[in-house]
Amino acid sequence: MALKSTIYKAQLQIADMDRSLYADHALTLARHPSETDERLMMRLLAFALAVPADTDRGALEFAAGLSDTDEPDLWQKDLTGALVQWIEVGQPDDRRLAKACGRSERVRLWAYSSAVPIWWGALQGKVARLGNLEVWQVPAAQSQELAGLAERGMQLQITVQDGHIWVGNGRSSVEVTPVALKAAAAGR
Repeated sequence: MALKSTIYKAQLQIADMDRSLYADHALTLARHPSETDERLMMRLLAFALAVPADTDRGALEFAAGLSDTDEPDLWQKDLTGALVQWIEVGQPDDRRLAKACGRSERVRLWAYSSAVPIWWGALQGKVARLGNLEVWQVPAAQSQELAGLAERGMQLQITVQDGHIWVGNGRSSVEVTPVALKAAAAGR
């Protein structure tokens, strides 16, 4: 018998001063049986940092991710069905990223874990030509602290200012300082 996904509910209060975005979002996430709390929280963080201020070009949504190899963790499609954003969490290979860059206007990758420097060292040259790709690293200690905030019912406050991110649940708070490993080409 296959294991079923676990449902998580998250109330996000986002105050992103870097983008002048202030919004509340009620989210329902399915946690795949093989997914960790750390990865779940990285998906939530990726949502908070990429959600658009309006839905004129479509809403940012959680995709099948681990359950379907043809879908990212999150995506934003415009009203014609064209991909605006493709967002991955983890350490995908260069072929997957190249395919995503060919399908979407903008591709964002949020890498975490202590193995990121080794993975990035092998991947960096292979993705250098992908102009619409940006790659971010969340230090392993910070992503692990973020996992400590995971609960089946969460109320999180996410504040972003000058590239620093604070995620809190009223009882504890985690500061996240992502490191840009690759920026998208200018004009993207």
